[in-house]
Amino acid sequence: MSFYLKGLGLGAGLIVAIGSQNAHVLRMGLKRQHVGLTVLVCILCEALLITVGVAGVGTMVERSPVLLSFARWGGALFLAWYGLRAWKSAFGRHALNAAPNAEIGLREALLTVLAATLLNPHVYLDTVVLLGSIGGQQGQDGKWWFALGAMTAGAAWFMLLGFGARVLAPWFAKPAAWRVLDAMIGVVMLSLAVSLVTG
Repeated sequence: MSFYLKGLGLGAGLIVAIGSQNAHVLRMGLKRQHVGLTVLVCILCEALLITVGVAGVGTMVERSPVLLSFARWGGALFLAWYGLRAWKSAFGRHALNAAPNAEIGLREALLTVLAATLLNPHVYLDTVVLLGSIGGQQGQDGKWWFALGAMTAGAAWFMLLGFGARVLAPWFAKPAAWRVLDAMIGVVMLSLAVSLVTG
């Protein structure tokens, strides 16, 4: 359960952020267009990338003391930077523009969500590299519980964002809400950075 919760916390901290993918999911939810398809594609892509990271990068990390050390300290530094950046963002003035666009067809909806997901370089850094390397440090059984926790966070977030968009949109439009969210993300990321170094 501790591995699952660690993956859940880290996965939530990484996925809950202002970005093109989240903005697209929220827009589709607001318009109630292809919401199921959009959410499903995001969940499947996230799960696939996490699996690749944990299975591939994680295995390499497990077998190499040098990579294990690099992943531990590199991951801790990245998490600390991510957490501090979130805290800095918490003091900024920003909101998510989720204004609906013109109606789009099924093919265009699929291509758009794939582009918003797979053409973002941060998704590979977050899922394959960061989650993969940290997951690889959890042991043979622990890494899959860790991965499941991260996948659960992603799935829950995309479903909440897509299907609950009409309820969430007014809240997300307020800069104060993003400040609170960014502050919470900062706490999670810095806590995980400390646990990675000391654990």
